[in-house]
Amino acid sequence: MESRWRKAKMSLGLNLCVYVPRTLDDGDSPSTGSSTAALVSPVASSSSAATSANTTPTAEQTGGKVKGGSGALMPTTPTPTSAGLRLSKSGSKSFKKTCAICLTTMKPGQGHALFTAECSHTFHFHCIAANVKHGSNNCPVCRTKWKELPFRGPLPAEFPQGSARINPVNGHQNGGQMTILRPLPRARSSGRLHHMTSLLPDTDRSVFNDDEPLDSLSEANEGSEQGCLRTVEIKTYPEFTEVPESTSERNFTVLVHLKAPLAQTLQTDSKLGDGNSLSTTRAPVDLITVLDVSGSMAGTKLALLKRAMGFVIQNLGSSDRLSVIAFSSSARRLFPLRRMTESGRLQSLQAVNSLTSNGGTNIAEGLRKGSKVIEERQAKNPVCSIILLSDGQDTYTVSPTAGVHKAAPEYCALLPYTTSGCQQVPVHVFGFGADHDSVSLHSISQTSGGTFSFIETEAAIQDAFAQCIGGLLSVVAQDLHVKVESLHPDVHFGSIRSGSYSSRLADDKRNGSIDVGDMYAEEERDFLVSVNVPPGYGETALLKVGCVYKDPLMKETINMADVQVKISRPAFVSVQSVSIEVDRQKNRLHAAEVMAEARLSAERGDLTHAVSLLEDCRKMIMGSTSGQSGDRLCQALDAELKEMQERMANRQRYEASGRAYVLSGLSSHSWQRATARGDSTDSESLIQAYQTSSMVDMLLRSQTMSRSSTPRQMRHVKSFPARPQPR
Repeated sequence: MESRWRKAKMSLGLNLCVYVPRTLDDGDSPSTGSSTAALVSPVASSSSAATSANTTPTAEQTGGKVKGGSGALMPTTPTPTSAGLRLSKSGSKSFKKTCAICLTTMKPGQGHALFTAECSHTFHFHCIAANVKHGSNNCPVCRTKWKELPFRGPLPAEFPQGSARINPVNGHQNGGQMTILRPLPRARSSGRLHHMTSLLPDTDRSVFNDDEPLDSLSEANEGSEQGCLRTVEIKTYPEFTEVPESTSERNFTVLVHLKAPLAQTLQTDSKLGDGNSLSTTRAPVDLITVLDVSGSMAGTKLALLKRAMGFVIQNLGSSDRLSVIAFSSSARRLFPLRRMTESGRLQSLQAVNSLTSNGGTNIAEGLRKGSKVIEERQAKNPVCSIILLSDGQDTYTVSPTAGVHKAAPEYCALLPYTTSGCQQVPVHVFGFGADHDSVSLHSISQTSGGTFSFIETEAAIQDAFAQCIGGLLSVVAQDLHVKVESLHPDVHFGSIRSGSYSSRLADDKRNGSIDVGDMYAEEERDFLVSVNVPPGYGETALLKVGCVYKDPLMKETINMADVQVKISRPAFVSVQSVSIEVDRQKNRLHAAEVMAEARLSAERGDLTHAVSLLEDCRKMIMGSTSGQSGDRLCQALDAELKEMQERMANRQRYEASGRAYVLSGLSSHSWQRATARGDSTDSESLIQAYQTSSMVDMLLRSQTMSRSSTPRQMRHVKSFPARPQPR
């Protein structure tokens, strides 16, 4: 007996972690003993020693595959130590029965080998081995740095004798594969080894052409839908419907309004019931997320980022593909573009959960690798986008003293293009916290055609991502071009106010065009066209508007019928009533121009002048025709301008949040697309101006999940009024 106890203590002292299959007498109840009880010695007791020493794992234990329902795809909630997320109320008991990585049960005899670490936490062996393979040396639960790591593979020839130990109880050979405990080497220089193990260089390849092939079934089904259900709506609104016949106008405004169709819903036969079921079809997406894992992301930030990525992975379909780039001082690709099937999701969750934070911030290298994944992929889904998140200043690419417009030249050359080389892939950028480089990140989004969102608080990461992918997963029109043409020999175009969208006028000023690009389901776009109105009688046809775009699901080009703009020409007009729709959009564009001007004043240090500009704009908007009528967009603009004034109250607050808030607002209004903004406007009557139903649905899904996991979490996505429907 004394000899056995001595051997047990020696094995525990060596941190020898083994898996002993439970007997029927053990039951399923978790152990409530001390932490050392989870470390099972080969000779822990006379009965178990005799059993385990002569027991080899069955084929089911060593060769079984992970089998699980939706629970296997739930993202793990990383739990840092002092400053991180808290464990669930069930405490450590939940981790005795459930693998903290895949969240499935850990019962012997289910075809899963188990691994109990030196910190006493237990995982499926294949789950923890995948974590280690991706560079994680810490326990996913308690973040303890392990001295020995599990991995699956043949014993490396270069291992010196004694540097690796085969598990004497659970060690097995299965097709040339063995379970080995590999000790970590000691660091020889401060910080260097830790950085190498957590952010290894890309070991895969120099050319990223290893993307997973597309779903053959979805390719076969493309184009089977009826195109008549998927058309963009065009409406026009002249500034005045009547102009006296003898009067000429030099700056007459016409509003061109576009609205994308609803997401396609098809009726299919249901095998589960007597009737039919509805299914929503959409264009599949290639999504590349470029994530900052520098040292400043340690603790709760990284944990919440992992949870947000888990939400993204869960809500991608089996035809969508995802690749993740992690960057700090350097960048690496966690995995190539991979379809989000059940196994693809599980592998992606494991890779994301293995991330650790350290090092500097090299945004350019992360963006370069993300672009490389897009440009070198062999197959292409119809929709493609990059999501970039960073919480710090780029410490490698740009000098911090280069000025306000420091980042544009360096990053522009790194942005990806489509196959034709003429259309850029949008990069939707998220600036996180008070220390990020909002100017550089905003320039990346503007140049690529993406949006810039400001995430002020840690808990808002998932909601911000949810709103973004809600749009990306609902693209119904691509490469949309609007064309305008004069219908009267004396009518000429003066200007086209299109925000950040590219517009052109012909030399003769009788034709023009606007490049709109992609539109999400139910998204709206408004453009103001200025023309001259000559004298006329009866009725004057001013111009016609048409558009052409590609349906990403059917891969067909759709030409919409032209819509003409005509005005009446009576001899006398007693009262000219301005169009509310036109006046509203004039206010929006004017507010965006004043925001940009106020930011320039703030950058020059003249915050008083910046606040004054915003105040004058507020008075103008609320005194306009649409403002006086109680228009909700005007009320939202007034609330937004007021918030900007408060964030420009002093230099410290402007540097901390004012600049990022203004840039996010400029991005939203210039692209007419929803962005996330942290603010203190708590009015429940205001909802997002550019949000679509798909965005709202995804956002509510995120908030429901957040409330169920962290009840005290606040909702931080900016609220603005719903976009009023043109009459």
